[in-house]
Amino acid sequence: MPLRIGEIIPDFKAFNQFGTEISSSDLKGKNTVLFFYPKDDTYMCTKEACSFRDANDEFLRHEIQVFGISADSISQHADFAQKHGLNYMLLSDEKNHIRNLFGVPRGLMGLLPGRVTYCFDEQGILLSLIEASLSAEYHVQEALKTYKITKS
Repeated sequence: MPLRIGEIIPDFKAFNQFGTEISSSDLKGKNTVLFFYPKDDTYMCTKEACSFRDANDEFLRHEIQVFGISADSISQHADFAQKHGLNYMLLSDEKNHIRNLFGVPRGLMGLLPGRVTYCFDEQGILLSLIEASLSAEYHVQEALKTYKITKS
């Protein structure tokens, strides 16, 4: 069942591209954007990841942390982050446990893992859910709107 507005972030643990374990309890206390994407180094996913990279200073200025999540391995995430200069953490969800906890639907007629962004407040309550399989920049624009940020 998909996570709904007003619900609390589910409990999870995952490793980032540096091999450090991150848990959902580590995210509380700050506004948090979690964006699920299908695969590192594919056209649309790279475009989305770079859009979050380009907006990350704005998110940080407003004390919002950004995390990308896919089923890619820690080492794949490390390579992807380095190659594209990503300035936020990527979490490895190789068994799709987190994706399933959040109820991320499959995209493109069920053929690919879905592309969904979740925006949480400091208490871990879901503020917005953004779905758009074929629009990378839309996720960033809508996440900024969620926190009432206009890009400077």
